[in-house]
Order: sequence, then structure tokens, then C-alpha cells
Amino acid sequence: MAGSGEPTVKVRFTTAAAERRILLDPELQLGEAVTDGTLIVEKGTIADLLDLMMSQPGMFSPTLTSKLLLWARKAGRRIAQFNPRERSQRNVAHHYDLDGRLYSLFLDSDRQYSCAYFEHPGQSLDDAQLAKKRHLAAKLILDRPGMKLLDIGCGWGGLGLYMAEMGGADVTGVTLSREQLGVARSRVTERGLDGQVDFRLQDYRDIPERFERIVSVGMFEHVGIAHYGTFFRKAHDLLTDDGVMVLHSIGRQEPPGITNPWIAKYIFPGGYIPALSEVLPQIEKAGLIVTDVEVLRLHYAETLKAWRERFMAHLEEARRLTDERFCRLWEFYLAGSEMAFRHQNMMVFQIQVTRNQNAIPLTRDYIAKAEDRLRAAEFNARATIRMAGE
Repeated sequence: MAGSGEPTVKVRFTTAAAERRILLDPELQLGEAVTDGTLIVEKGTIADLLDLMMSQPGMFSPTLTSKLLLWARKAGRRIAQFNPRERSQRNVAHHYDLDGRLYSLFLDSDRQYSCAYFEHPGQSLDDAQLAKKRHLAAKLILDRPGMKLLDIGCGWGGLGLYMAEMGGADVTGVTLSREQLGVARSRVTERGLDGQVDFRLQDYRDIPERFERIVSVGMFEHVGIAHYGTFFRKAHDLLTDDGVMVLHSIGRQEPPGITNPWIAKYIFPGGYIPALSEVLPQIEKAGLIVTDVEVLRLHYAETLKAWRERFMAHLEEARRLTDERFCRLWEFYLAGSEMAFRHQNMMVFQIQVTRNQNAIPLTRDYIAKAEDRLRAAEFNARATIRMAGE
């Protein structure tokens, strides 16, 4: 599969049926064959195979069957992404309520399960995730202590804790994952922030309060296209008149499409990666003003590479926690996602919105200045911890 000379990747099918299924529906069946063990990579890795295939989009001509399947999936995408409260809860549990020890094998020490922000080549994953939190805090303009901040999709709590400790905000975080909520609440108690940080098991549609700042990272991909209007209308109602929101989400640098069927079946049921052309009109209709858009191109590819390498380095531990099939599934998920960001027009966007355009400084240099202040706060916090531990 390298063109000439010694192949860099060599695969073997264990059944003829697996070959036929991949020819008919490669989007779904390639991942299923790897997961089920009917496609075995004998030379190279799954990442090498997917890198080779996905870097050459014209390598395979779609069959009539695959064209018909694509049409059917496009026709049914709104049904697949219909996420009322009960279904949202189930979808979240499918992925995020796995054994927490599994995530600790490959995430950074703060358990940031979203795109990191690499400020320079070779930056460590932990430093890049810290830079992501700092970058978001800077865009939120936390210019006075005690600001009420909402974190929609708070995960294991790391971002909310950063906003409280470094930004001085009073934080409310909501999640639909019971596993994540338990960890997040224990971290609040460990840090003595019970009066400043409140994490809840709550759907964003049911939040009653208003907030001066809202942040949402890695959650919008689970909203579903039919619910974008609801999401941004709710954000409008939750924001104070001079409030600021930053939305961080995976996106596509191409027209609207569908969720990869293997990802939808095994990893993120109900999920969808939007095009900006699907998001911006809903923001406008909700009465919100877009004040900044930033596109992070290869940052998620580098994040996923780090996650994949860490996962593979702890593969034996992952097998003990799960089983062989799960590990093949997870390796395919991490490798496939990485190569999608490298080769198939996937990206991450950060959109800053407000109800009042005067709430944001006139030029973007406030972001770098705020990051400098936050770095100083981080340094002072580390120094205090070192002194306390002496």
C-alpha cells in the first residue's frame, strides 16, 4: 500500500465477507472490521493505515451502494441528531460514563477532553491544555473578581476550577455525566472552593439564572442541528445585558455534511460536527452579536496524536480495564479522528458572542494582555503551593 518498493502498511482480512462489506460501505465497515478483528494490520499501525488512506481522498471511487447510503444518511440526519433531554442523557452516558481510570490513561493531568492550544511546536500536552484554558479565560474578559460564570458541559471540572482560581469567577458548571460530576465535585472540595464553584447534573435548557460570562467547550457537538436555535436562544436569555460568551467546538471547513456512521454508532451517538454556515445564522436569529471568531486548524490533530500515543503506551492497562475489542475500537477512534483533522477539513472554532457590542474592547490586543496577567497568576499560585509544601 505504499505504491512501490517495500510496503509501509500491510493488512490482512480474515474473511471474504469483511472485504465485501468494506467495498459496499467503507465509512462504517472499515472501523467495524478493525474493531471486530476481521481486518488485521500486520505491518505498521492503524494510524499508519488511516493516514495513508485519508491523505489520498481520491484513492477510492465511491460505489453506487455507498452513494445511496450517503444520500440516506443525509436525509435522516435531523432524526439521528434529535436530542431531547432524555436522549441527551443517554448519549452522554454512552461515552462519558465509562470507567474514569480509562481517561486518566491518555488525558493530561487536568483531564481536559477537548482540543488543546499549542502555542509553539513541541509544547507538552499539559502545557497546551493549560494554554487553552488561559486563552478562553482571556476572551471571557474576567476583569473583576466575583463575576458569575456558567460552564455548559463542565466535564471533570478543570476549566471551571481554572476560571475560579485564576480568574476569580463564581462558577456554575453543568453536565449530564454522573461519572464526571462526581469527580468534579470532589475536586471542588479538595481545593476548598465549595462557596465559589457549584457543579450540577443539569441540562442547559433547564438553567434558571443569568450570568455575566458563559463558556462552553466540547459540548456543542452533542447539541444536534435541530436544537441550535434552542441553544443560542437559551444562551441569549442566560447572558446579562453586558455579558460575554465563548463557544469552543469542533467544526468543518466545508459545507454541511453528516456524522461519520461508525463514530455515530460506537462513539458519539446523536453527535454532529457543524459547518460555520449552520451556526452563525442561528446566533444571529437569537439576537446575539458575534464579536470574534478564531479557527484552530491543526491543534486538534496534535492533541489527538498525544492522546493516541499515551493510550497506546498504556495499552496493557486499558486491556485490564476493558477488553481487546474495546481497545481496538478506541485506537481506531483516536487514530481516525486525528487523521480527519490532518487531512479532511476538520477544525475547531471559538466564537465570542455578546448582547452588546460595547462589552468587548475595540481591538484584540486585550487577549494577549489578559493571557500575560493569567500567566503571572499561575506562577504565583505555583509558588504558593511550593512554599506550603516546604
